[in-house]
Amino acid sequence: MVQDDQIKAQVSPFAVREGEIKVFDGKDGYVSMNQIVHKIDIGHITDIHFAILNLVNEFEFMTSRQIYQMLLIKGIDPKSQDKLNNKLETLVKCKVLTRYYFKSDEGKGIYRIYCLEKMGKYLLDTREIETKWQPSDNTKTVGMIKKRLAGNQTLIAYLRKVKAFDSFTVKPSLRAKTLGKVFKATGGSVKLTKNGKSIEFVFEAVRREPDWQKRLVDKMGMYKDFYENYVPGDSGFKSMPQLIFICEDDKHMAETFKEIVKNNLEIPQIKLYFTTDLRQNKETLEDTLVEFKLVDGKYKMEEVELKLLGM
Repeated sequence: MVQDDQIKAQVSPFAVREGEIKVFDGKDGYVSMNQIVHKIDIGHITDIHFAILNLVNEFEFMTSRQIYQMLLIKGIDPKSQDKLNNKLETLVKCKVLTRYYFKSDEGKGIYRIYCLEKMGKYLLDTREIETKWQPSDNTKTVGMIKKRLAGNQTLIAYLRKVKAFDSFTVKPSLRAKTLGKVFKATGGSVKLTKNGKSIEFVFEAVRREPDWQKRLVDKMGMYKDFYENYVPGDSGFKSMPQLIFICEDDKHMAETFKEIVKNNLEIPQIKLYFTTDLRQNKETLEDTLVEFKLVDGKYKMEEVELKLLGM
C-alpha cells in the first residue's frame, strides 16, 4: 500500500465535483441467508470478513484503503490490498456489503465506497453486534458521503500518527440547548491524553456541495448554541471540545471562514481551527492546523504548530 506521505494528489479525492453522482456498483438479484450460511460453513466467509463488516458498520461508508488501514490498526493483517479487495468482492457478491463509485463530467472516481446491505445487518445481529443501519442510509447524497470519508481519513490519521491519541467517536452527538436540537459532528471526534490531562477535538467536515454556504450557516448556528450554553459534561464532553473544520483545500478554508465571519457566527468561547483532507497525509500532524488572525484590519491565515499532535 502506498504510504500517506507518498501520495502526490493535488486535489482531494473527497472533494465534491460539479454534477457528481453516486453510481451503484454492487450486485443485483437475490441471495438467500442459506447461501451465505453455506459460505460461512465452507470457510469462504471467515472472521476477517466479519471484522470488515464490523468496521463498515461503525464508519458507515469506507474506501478499501480506509478498511485496510483500520484492519492493521486492529492487529489484523489483510496481507495486501488485492487480497482485501477479493474479500470485499466476496461480501458484495453475497449482498452482505454493497458498493458505489462517484461519476462526474471529469469521469469515474478512482475508488469505490462500501456500506452495509440488509444481509450484513442480519449477520452482525447473529454476533450480537449492534447496528443502527437501515436501507435509507444508502440513499445519502454525494456530499454527505464525502463528509464521512473525509472524517474517516482524519480519525485514522490521528489514530496512526498522534502519540497522545486516546479514543475516537465516529458520529458524536451534540445538543443545542436553546434551539432544542441534537446534531452530529460530521467528521467525528478524538480524545487526546498526555500526562494525565485530556482534550477532545470535534471535526466538522465541510464540502462544496450545492448550497454548502447555507448548510454551514445552519450548522454553525447549532455549534454556537452548544458552546455558548456549555457546562462540563454536556453531550459527554468533560471539558469544552476544540472545533476543527475539515475543508477540501486551502482556498476552501478561507471561503468557510469568510462565511462564518460574514454571518457573525464566530464562537468567542474557543478558537476556530481549520485543516484540509490532504494535510492528513503528512508524516506528522503537528503543523496541519490553521487559524485566521486579524492583522492590520485584515484576516491572515496562519499555520498552528501543535506539539501535542506529534509522534
